[in-house]
Amino acid sequence: MFLSDNFPPEVNAPATRTFEHCREWVKAGHEVTVITCFPNYPQGRVYPGYKNSLCKTEWMDGIKVVRVWSYMTANKGFIKRIIDFISFSVTSFIAGLFQKCDVIVATSPQFFTALSGRTLHFFKRRPWIMEVRDLWPDSIKAVGAMKESFVLKYFSKEELWCYKSARKIVVVTNSFKREISNKGIPAEKISVVKNGANTDLFKPRAKSPELLKKLGLEGRRVLGYVGTLGMAHKIDFLIDCVKDLDDYALMILGNGAERDNIKQKIESEGLKNIVLIDSVPKELVPEYIALQDAALVNLRKSPLFTTVIPSKIFETASMRIPILLGVDGEAREMVEEFGAGLFYEPENKAEFLERLNTLFSSKEVYEACCDGGEKLAEAYDRKRLAAEMLNIIAEVAR
Repeated sequence: MFLSDNFPPEVNAPATRTFEHCREWVKAGHEVTVITCFPNYPQGRVYPGYKNSLCKTEWMDGIKVVRVWSYMTANKGFIKRIIDFISFSVTSFIAGLFQKCDVIVATSPQFFTALSGRTLHFFKRRPWIMEVRDLWPDSIKAVGAMKESFVLKYFSKEELWCYKSARKIVVVTNSFKREISNKGIPAEKISVVKNGANTDLFKPRAKSPELLKKLGLEGRRVLGYVGTLGMAHKIDFLIDCVKDLDDYALMILGNGAERDNIKQKIESEGLKNIVLIDSVPKELVPEYIALQDAALVNLRKSPLFTTVIPSKIFETASMRIPILLGVDGEAREMVEEFGAGLFYEPENKAEFLERLNTLFSSKEVYEACCDGGEKLAEAYDRKRLAAEMLNIIAEVAR
């Protein structure tokens, strides 16, 4: 039984990871139940074809999907988001009481889902695994959404209690393992299963002339950002870097807490080479990634973000698109190990422009980054990573 507040048809990284892992586990002959919300992320509005009702069961590629009611709000506003998280924690717990399972898996970044998994473990007497995709609540402080307070201290205590209670912890980076181990959790209790690429979906393809024309991107080199538009991603920095470059256009695809601010900035400054696009269904994302001559992967300059590896790296690399990376630490190590792109210091405009010029002034450098991306994607194929996590689950079950 897997608890996750994001799941398809939502298209963000946690929804994709959970679905693709669970689908592989079903193919391997296991029964998988996912307890999740009715799809509403990031706008906080239920998707067409769904209704935010008490509980509904559907099947998706052999996965039993139990959707439960939650308080819905857009991905902005700290208090409302907390109410959203808590509501799902409560309703997923109630639904989980009526589902059969041998192992419970609960995924973060916010640990209210983990609290549900921990409580179900107590009542159902089944072992539970905590999957950590973000060091929450540390990430709240890193983006300035909340200052140090009694509430944050309480969250930190709950976080530690979850780590101690779980039979096993699965993290997505080596840095996360070190950070959690430094809090007194035995390293042997923590396994690393990184994010990866669905190489069946994200394959190299030619640009669509029709889509280029529709978006007004013809005749320019296209730099692209595809993903969540949140406080952590500093999209305004990317806009400031590209807005005066006549030969380039910046395509921004996604939704999130900062979307309205980004739209206002584009309109108020009259920027003609910046295109903002709403999220599209997952199966259409490769068409938009293919339009890019280079992909931008960017985060705020913060020590915390040296521990993360943005999932968009894998999908972009799988399509042989060079990466301009504004994330230091483990993400930089990975991209440079395979030669999949060029690193610039986060929030350093001069260095960004220098790396951009390097990438497009040398055909050899550009092609080497394309080849490096292909190698990176092969090394982090989602099917292999799903098998790794299944082995961990099976070990806990035994």
